[in-house]
Amino acid sequence: MKISELFNQDKVTLSFEVFPPKKMDDYTKVEFAAKEIAALRPAFMSITYGAGGGTSQYTVDLAKDIRSKYGTEVLAHLTCVSSTREHVSKMIELFQEAGIENIMALRGDIPKEGLNVHDYQYACELIREIKSKGDFCIGGACYPEGHIECEHKKDDIRYLKEKVETGCDFLTTQMFFDNNIFYNFLYRIREAGIHVPVVAGIMPITNKRQLARSVQMSGTNVPERFRAIVDHFGDDPQAMKQAGIIYASEQIIDLIANGVKHIHVYSMNKPDVAAAIQANLSHIIE
Repeated sequence: MKISELFNQDKVTLSFEVFPPKKMDDYTKVEFAAKEIAALRPAFMSITYGAGGGTSQYTVDLAKDIRSKYGTEVLAHLTCVSSTREHVSKMIELFQEAGIENIMALRGDIPKEGLNVHDYQYACELIREIKSKGDFCIGGACYPEGHIECEHKKDDIRYLKEKVETGCDFLTTQMFFDNNIFYNFLYRIREAGIHVPVVAGIMPITNKRQLARSVQMSGTNVPERFRAIVDHFGDDPQAMKQAGIIYASEQIIDLIANGVKHIHVYSMNKPDVAAAIQANLSHIIE
C-alpha cells in the first residue's frame, strides 16, 4: 500500500523508524529489532539510508524483509548527496524489484570531508528522478525550526514548496521537543500553500548523551521543561529512559488532541522504547 493511501483513510497513524547495520556482522541483531518493532503492528516502518549510500544494500534487504516476512508496509529512505545518477537509478530499480512503493527522498548530510559527487544538489532533483522512474509514493523532510543550513525561514518554506510541487506526496518533520514550534510551522506552511500531509517526527530521548548529539546535529530547541528533566534524571539510566518515554508520549498525546493525525517515532532500533510508547497510547490510537 502506498502511504498516501493510508493517510487518506482519515485515521491516526503511528509509525516507527529503524536503521540498517553498517556491517553484515550486525545484520541479524538489527533484523531482530526490526521484527520486534514490526510485531507492534505500526502503520508503517521507515528504513534509513547511510551517508553516501554506505548501507544501501542493507536498506533494501531490511525493507524487503520487513514487508515480506512481517506484513508491515515500509518507507525506504534514499539520499542523493555523494551519489551518481547511475547509483540512484540502480537503487530505484532494486526498490521496484523488492515491491517497495514508498521512498523517502532526501538530500542527505554533506560529508565532513567535503568529498561530494555533484550529480545532485537538492532533494527536489532526486524527487524528480524518482517520479520519472516509476509510480512511487514519495516522502520528503521538513524542518519546523528551519533547516540548519538555511538562514531565513521564509527561504526554507519556499524551498519546501518547490519540493512539494516537484512531486512530494507527504512530509515528515525533523525531531522537535516543543509542540508549539510545530503548530506554528504548520500554520506558516499552510499559509504558503503547502497542503500535503505532514507527519510529526518524535524522538524519545532515553539518555543524556543522546540529547547532546541530537541538538548538535539538528539545532533543535530544547524547552526548559525538558532540559530540567534531563538535568534531574540524566545520571540515572533507568529513570532517564522512563522520563524520556513519558515526555515523548505526552508530546504525541498533545499532538493528537490538537488534530495532528500522523506520528513517526525515531525509535533508534529499540523495540522496548517503541513498545512502551505504543502502550502509553493504547486507548488513544486504535
